[in-house]
Amino acid sequence: MTEDTTLRPFRIAVPQADLDDLRTRLARTRWPEDGPVGDWSHGVPVGYLRRLAEYWRTGYDWRVHEAALNRFPQVTTVIDGERLHAVHARSPEPEALPLIMSHGWPGSIVEFMKVIGPLTDPRSHGGDPADAFHVVAPSLPGFAFSGPTRSTGWSLRRIARAWQEWMRRLGYGRYGAQGGDTGSLISPVLGRVAPGEVVGVHVNGALGYPRGGPDAYPGLNEAEQARMRLYTDTGDRSGYAAIQSTRPQTLAYGLHDSPAGQLAWIVEKFKEWTDPARELPHDAVDRDQLLTNVSLYWLTGTAGSSARLYKDGAMDWSQPLGRSQVPTGVAVFPGDAGIRRVAEQDDNVVHWSEFDRGGHFAAMEAPDLLVADIRTFFRPLR
Repeated sequence: MTEDTTLRPFRIAVPQADLDDLRTRLARTRWPEDGPVGDWSHGVPVGYLRRLAEYWRTGYDWRVHEAALNRFPQVTTVIDGERLHAVHARSPEPEALPLIMSHGWPGSIVEFMKVIGPLTDPRSHGGDPADAFHVVAPSLPGFAFSGPTRSTGWSLRRIARAWQEWMRRLGYGRYGAQGGDTGSLISPVLGRVAPGEVVGVHVNGALGYPRGGPDAYPGLNEAEQARMRLYTDTGDRSGYAAIQSTRPQTLAYGLHDSPAGQLAWIVEKFKEWTDPARELPHDAVDRDQLLTNVSLYWLTGTAGSSARLYKDGAMDWSQPLGRSQVPTGVAVFPGDAGIRRVAEQDDNVVHWSEFDRGGHFAAMEAPDLLVADIRTFFRPLR
């Protein structure tokens, strides 16, 4: 059967019945007793989650944020047998460089809400119009409006090939790639899949994996030694990945049925991965933006299909990719692993930045720093 390659405009329109159901479920949450410790070492404390869930139920207004998302033009198409969704925000500047931006888990296109405007229209945001981008921000297969997916096997390379096809259908033959979290894995693979099209790859966070422990990299400074421990001493921080990479369907029943469960599963990572200088998740990121991200998982019923990203990608995430000659830039924010000598093993790193504020969700936590770094990196590559 021939694949339908039509590009269809898309607008988010969540039925009111789904929002009413969400509030009813939150009101009927069966709360557990708090853990014996009461801090975050055993997971999300009950008191914190109850307060956040109550605000989600009574104070948060999905319609306001749905309208904000709909201010960005969106499109769907079928690629490799799945209906995929993307924001496609064209710049008013005719010489803008196309840029495909990739999120990860537990993120979504919501991460990019504060950076799309400055990237597409720097003239209106105090920047140089010569730095403008046409932004393409796909929802990963299985996430939000690109899900639930019906197929498995969405490896990094398969996603990268889908991104290449996205850009071809949108009419872009020369473009940049940017990403954080899983996007920092997808974007370098895209550079390898389409080296003649990708002018540069920019990632925030780690790039590559160490080949051996700290002894294989003598002379690391103190900050690099701390980041090396993030690679090697995963400990209880990797529990979520162990579940999602082995039994995502079993996990899905709880997350799909309980909004409080879905909230806890995501908020715990926002506590762990955001700027270490911030005490609570909503100190690091805007509370409403965080809840819009969680709402997108809940309202699209994609807890299970998004978790499959880990099972589908588990076999190739840490595998050597082979040398890339595509110019690559890395922005390291607090709490993320990122060592230049590791990144340079397989990638042509021509730009390296380290920041003292922000965290893993840089587009939400420090959008000004991320935008400035993306502009700086791509400036000589246009």
